[in-house]
Amino acid sequence: MRRKRLLGGLAGGSVLLAATALWTSAYVKSPAQAAADARPPAADVLTAPVERRVLSDTVVTRGTVSASQTVDIAASGTAAEGGLKPVVTKVMVRSGQTFPAGRVLLEVSGRPLFALRGSLPVYRDLKPGAHGDDIRQLQRALRELGHPTGTDRPGAFGPGTKRAVAALYEAIGYEPVTTDGAAADTARADVKRAQRALDRLIGKGASAEDIGFARSDLADAKSGLAKAESVSGPMVPASEVVFLSGFPARVESLGAKVGAEAGEKLATVSAGRLVVSGSLSLQDKGLVHPGQKVRVYSEVTGDELTGTVARVADAPTTSGSDADGPDGGQDGGQDGGQGGEGYAVTVTPGSPLPARLAGQDVRLTIEAASSGHKVLVVPVSAISAGADSRTTVTVLDRSGTRRRIEVRTGTSGDGYTAVTPVGGARLLAGDKVVVGVAQGSGAAG
Repeated sequence: MRRKRLLGGLAGGSVLLAATALWTSAYVKSPAQAAADARPPAADVLTAPVERRVLSDTVVTRGTVSASQTVDIAASGTAAEGGLKPVVTKVMVRSGQTFPAGRVLLEVSGRPLFALRGSLPVYRDLKPGAHGDDIRQLQRALRELGHPTGTDRPGAFGPGTKRAVAALYEAIGYEPVTTDGAAADTARADVKRAQRALDRLIGKGASAEDIGFARSDLADAKSGLAKAESVSGPMVPASEVVFLSGFPARVESLGAKVGAEAGEKLATVSAGRLVVSGSLSLQDKGLVHPGQKVRVYSEVTGDELTGTVARVADAPTTSGSDADGPDGGQDGGQDGGQGGEGYAVTVTPGSPLPARLAGQDVRLTIEAASSGHKVLVVPVSAISAGADSRTTVTVLDRSGTRRRIEVRTGTSGDGYTAVTPVGGARLLAGDKVVVGVAQGSGAAG
């Protein structure tokens, strides 16, 4: 029994010693080992593949979609009866709404204010008997709405145009304003008197001379009536129409309120083809020129379209906008001068922009330079310039061997540079080029 107890004690002690040795080797380190473990790991080589691609240099900024024409609508020329100040009596549109030609937008002192197609702003009342380019524009707008102007000459407000104006007002539910009606009534009375005088002379058997004078008086009266009638009838007051270059147009803002006095700015409307206006920083201005391609992207609707740079301002302007893009105005590392001094850039879309983009903030990616075709490219960080003025890249073979290849650089953009091997050297797409070293323990590349 004593021998068995001794053997059991020896076995237990051996197990305890083994466990202690294992714990010591795992958690207890010598000062030298601790220092070795604290040293940084061996540097690894970072590589990137050589590629063939169309290389482009881009400038990214923000822009706003807006119409090519913006018009402020005022109540000028409108007056209520009795000389009272004009008052807004109806508002038929809302801010942000689109509307077609011929649509009544507002009513001021019981009279309509409607929109027609035309590029020439209204500057006078459009009356019967008037001539000019503004009358020609009115005739085109009336025909577009289905109101023909008959045989009237283009630019002459004649009987056919009067009938068309009357038809327009009937279609929108208002009585047209008429002009010089009293003069026409007086002329008709003159014709009636002259006719009666002639009839009396003929009935009495008056002399041929007296009858001749009476006929001449009648002819003059009829001529006066024709002249009076030519300048009387339905008219379009300047206060009741606004001409816009294209439809559908859009209400940008609305200040008119029913019951309020009609002020200087009842509403602001926009029309015409949608364009994009942005701003460039000084460093980007030199890279952007008219004719360059632009990608327009709306983060709100997901629409992505293409266009071209139409104009770049020569002088800077100060932007009053403090609005930033979704990333705080640092889209692509460039803010395009928003909120400060910048150079205005105008983009013309390749196809008409959808009306839903009007007023939206969009991202503009301008292709400032392009290789035009696929070229051999490497990351800019792979390029080295030696003291001997040679430009090289370092290729890492599968075996880990490095070989330096002299290259000639070309177009740069988006972090890449086009390269051409010099002196018959071989550089192919897929080769690995050294772009730097990293502190890590992973495999090379």
